[in-house]
Amino acid sequence: MKQSSIFDIISPIMVGPSSSHTAGAVRLGLLAKNIYGLTPKKVTFKLYNSYAKTGKGHGTDKGLLAGVLGFAVDDVRIKDIFNSPEAKEIEYEFEFLEDFNRHPNAVDFIFEGKQKMYISGDSVGAGNVKIKEINRFAVELSGVYNTLILIYKDRPGVLSRVTGLIQNERINIASLVCDRSAKGEEASMSLCLDSALNYSVVEKIKQIEDIYLVRHVGKLES
Repeated sequence: MKQSSIFDIISPIMVGPSSSHTAGAVRLGLLAKNIYGLTPKKVTFKLYNSYAKTGKGHGTDKGLLAGVLGFAVDDVRIKDIFNSPEAKEIEYEFEFLEDFNRHPNAVDFIFEGKQKMYISGDSVGAGNVKIKEINRFAVELSGVYNTLILIYKDRPGVLSRVTGLIQNERINIASLVCDRSAKGEEASMSLCLDSALNYSVVEKIKQIEDIYLVRHVGKLES
């Protein structure tokens, strides 16, 4: 009699046995992929604490890679993701670490390619996730909202110009988080929105002086 693996357990909403370690991992990978917005040559995954200790048994490594490759949470191919054609197109590696200052289910993504980007997040339970840092700037993304992410030179007027363009579309801002490295240096802005922005508005924001990076990240499917 063939012994079933944990990845033969298929539910209507996810592949794998753990919402935090499996479904949460896929959702974190999907969010990180959408934030990066490019095709990476290499991705380094740094798993912390519970993710590092028990993640392999729960398929966390498979889930993270699957998300970065764009697979849905309930895609049965996740159980064999390392042998998939998509996985053979990029280089990837996993590091397993302990840091008691970090969440039990924390992960860092380091994307390399046309652009290098560092993204950090946590799986907070029941498949819910939070992206907390992009390039060491504090952000707050859960995948529940459409989100606009900006990195720019800190100077007066950028915030008002961006929010003015959004207001003109009659779109409500659910939350806004700003951070900066130092006065007049690089800064970040993440805006959770009640509706998606039109492409034309995103393009207008890209034209604002001293904005280096713009990402419009759609909300994840439930």
